[in-house]
Amino acid sequence: MSMNLSGFDANTVEPNTTYEPIPAGWYKAVFSQSEEKPTKAQTGSYLQLTAEIIEGEYQGRKLIERLNLNNPNSTAVEIAQRTLSAICRAIGVMTPRDSTDLHDKPFMVKVRVKPGDGNYGPSNEIGGYEATNGSSAAPAPAQASPGAATPPWRR
Repeated sequence: MSMNLSGFDANTVEPNTTYEPIPAGWYKAVFSQSEEKPTKAQTGSYLQLTAEIIEGEYQGRKLIERLNLNNPNSTAVEIAQRTLSAICRAIGVMTPRDSTDLHDKPFMVKVRVKPGDGNYGPSNEIGGYEATNGSSAAPAPAQASPGAATPPWRR
């Protein structure tokens, strides 16, 4: 069955672009979004964090981290808690009350390239977090200049 597309003008809409994975390495990023989502099995939920690269050639590219913080599988929860601990140390927020407490604080993210398989092409995955000063344990120094209402990556 066909669909009427009269009124659509491709001249007025940006086309989708094919994203090749970015090269493996360390990139400066912030978490720009977070959302709690139910697991496929509906037996728990996970925190989905969107990391956005804020410097260099790949500025604006996004990576997704999923943390199984509410899951019947205790191993999945432990892995998620360890990753969240690494994130907290990298951004200098040791006791977040809400996932928005993780937003807009610069950190270094290690990006890996996951090889493609029969169904999907190569993609990126997150391989680790560090503070912007190179330490994975020390809190990151404040990046905002005095009086700056908007972080530089938001301008």
